[in-house]
Amino acid sequence: MTPTVLIQPVVLSGGSGTRLWPLSREKYPKQLLSLVGDDSLLQATVRRVQGTPGVELVQPMVVCNEEYRFVIAEQLRLLGQNGTVVLEPCGRNTAPALTIAALAAQKNQVDPVLLVMPADHVITDIAAFQHVVSQGAALAEAGAVVTFGITPDAPETGYGYIQSGDTYGGANGTDAHVIKRFVEKPDLATAQAYLAEGSYLWNSGLFMMRASVWLAAMGHCRPDILTACQTAWDQGQTDGDFVRVGKDAFAQCPGDSIDYAVMERIAASGQAGAAELPVGVVLPLSAGWSDVGAWDALWQVLPKDKHGNVIQGDVLLQDCENTLALSEGRLIACVGVRDLVVVETADAILVSHKDTTQEVKKIVDALKAKGRSEGSIHRKVFRPWGWYDGVDAGERFQVKRIVVKPGGTLSLQMHHHRAEHWIVVSGTAKVTKGDDSFLLSENESTFIPLGTTHRLENPGRVPLEMIEVQSGSYLGEDDIVRFEDVYGR
Repeated sequence: MTPTVLIQPVVLSGGSGTRLWPLSREKYPKQLLSLVGDDSLLQATVRRVQGTPGVELVQPMVVCNEEYRFVIAEQLRLLGQNGTVVLEPCGRNTAPALTIAALAAQKNQVDPVLLVMPADHVITDIAAFQHVVSQGAALAEAGAVVTFGITPDAPETGYGYIQSGDTYGGANGTDAHVIKRFVEKPDLATAQAYLAEGSYLWNSGLFMMRASVWLAAMGHCRPDILTACQTAWDQGQTDGDFVRVGKDAFAQCPGDSIDYAVMERIAASGQAGAAELPVGVVLPLSAGWSDVGAWDALWQVLPKDKHGNVIQGDVLLQDCENTLALSEGRLIACVGVRDLVVVETADAILVSHKDTTQEVKKIVDALKAKGRSEGSIHRKVFRPWGWYDGVDAGERFQVKRIVVKPGGTLSLQMHHHRAEHWIVVSGTAKVTKGDDSFLLSENESTFIPLGTTHRLENPGRVPLEMIEVQSGSYLGEDDIVRFEDVYGR
């Protein structure tokens, strides 16, 4: 009987997904969105490894930015997963993120196989994916560094490529090959040549290796990164549901990708013959994979009508073909268009030809250059206690719809430049205002004068919904002085 391999799923959730603007934004990126099915991309990533034959899974580990830690923790909770959420104080690319994950995986004196997965990919054939994971687990347990190469079906210029070499001697009947080399994104003619040659696979960004194997490889290839990550880990602490690494030490860590830091060096080291580095192995994967890097890629993976159209939300199409139309609220009506992408959100609308969706990132860059918030945040903003939606704003006023989940508590805070008027729409609010504390029910209200210490809580069992009207000379979110906060902000 084949021994069970202990696998630690590691989900890397550091991307911003700017090419899927306006749905994906810096403070709420695409991995948190339900773009394909009911699960978010992150939830689907965690869910797809469950039930993999021949392995024992431990609770997943997510390495992410602090900005959306509470949303990720909530999404894991909804899956029934009590996973580890490791917080990066700043982005340093995938090699340091994986190094921190490997250190975290070994904290209980175990050495699991790490299954490293980007949080924002789509895989439609789960059975095929799990089959290849089972094969890779045995190879990684034996000491190899395994990556999955996507079997190409087109001369794609948007992906990097892996050239497979000789059949791997420890493959035990699998289609594993030693990695010959990694290749950057090619031009069209080169991509066509790769497809015709037959030994090239798309670089998926999926990896498997034992935690100790990765750390040893980093020690050989990038000891500077390993040292910085070890220091940051040693200076870290557990904060509720989150693991925080030392901020200053991690900020000093050089940035590098998994491919550049280790994988390309493994491939260049003579493949299987280098004693100081593990063997790099690639397994082909045909499982309906997409990195959903832009709107045209999302159109490819979603179900279409007989005219090739994809619609979500309140959409009407007349005489349209091969068009993606997605509405979050308002009606979208398209007449006589071909190959378009139309995406509506509460504060922005995108219209693009499908062939130019890679250029959406330039719109985001332009918004940021102009200092416009639409480039980084949605009108609806999630917080650990619930969410708020900025429904209207003008000179010296702002109106928000606020929903506080049961048991949710905003910080004890004060504002220097604005006063607030709270009106309860439904549920029950517990209000702290100065030295007073009292309850408000539906259709009741209170006024919070400028400079008054206050707090809002939901002591009930149903969501608290209320309207907040702000007035004052400055209404920015940074006009908050926090005195107490149960979420550690």
